[in-house]
Amino acid sequence: MENVGKSYTNNSTIAKLILLYVFDKMESPLTESTLLNMCTNQNDWITYITFKEVMADLMDVGFIHSTNNGSNEPFYSITADGRACLSYFFIKIPSSIREDISNFVKKNRLNFRRMQEYFRDYYKNADGTYTVVLKILEPSSTLLELKINAPNRAVATTMYKRWEEKASDIYAQIHDILQD
Repeated sequence: MENVGKSYTNNSTIAKLILLYVFDKMESPLTESTLLNMCTNQNDWITYITFKEVMADLMDVGFIHSTNNGSNEPFYSITADGRACLSYFFIKIPSSIREDISNFVKKNRLNFRRMQEYFRDYYKNADGTYTVVLKILEPSSTLLELKINAPNRAVATTMYKRWEEKASDIYAQIHDILQD
């Protein structure tokens, strides 16, 4: 679809409404990096600079709030006041952008949630081995955290890459084993 938002990307009021609309459509808390990727990199709904200003403004007026679940980044979500504001003024968002956001969210909601919920990282230890850190995050807490020692970088990388596709199965198996 041709980018329909370019003429609106620097308008602060429209950008605020766009961001509130994204929160509303995603229906789950999001990290700033996820929002930034969604709104500026994958789509041109908002420019980077405008995004940064709008996030700060929406926090200041209480239309979004943050929660920290022990991960590197806080999660942001829309407040009741933010939803009320959006309900009064969403019509100011051009219908083509609303449609673009709705379609994008329908196609990508699960992928974005998975990216946020399944944290993964690895680092080299002093003895040459690697520690792989794997987490399942919820907006307000860490559901599962594993630290696994890997003998070399290749094994660490394999674990890192497979975490997203295997995390829910691993959690279910651990949960079932511990409840038996």
